[in-house]
Amino acid sequence: MKLTGKQKRFLRANANRLRPIFEVGKNGLSPVWLEEITKALDSRELIKVNVLQNSTATVADIKDYIEAKSDIAVVQTIGKTLVLFKPSKDEKHQDLSTEVFSI
Repeated sequence: MKLTGKQKRFLRANANRLRPIFEVGKNGLSPVWLEEITKALDSRELIKVNVLQNSTATVADIKDYIEAKSDIAVVQTIGKTLVLFKPSKDEKHQDLSTEVFSI
């Protein structure tokens, strides 16, 4: 999914107050982990993921993995934190995506 600069700026502003709800540790990346991220994004649309110190995967590896294996957009990477966005399939959870696509 391609987002414009204005859309990314809006999402970064909304992600500022969020805390990371997922972590990548020494077990690395797996399809099950990506499935759980997708489930969380279906109800929240915008989340943060934290990369732990003991992780063998780098932030760039995680970003490439997410973008290659799913339709999740990586909005921003800050140090060892990634901000992820995906529009929800459920209409009652589409508050953020309706604003994003109106920009």
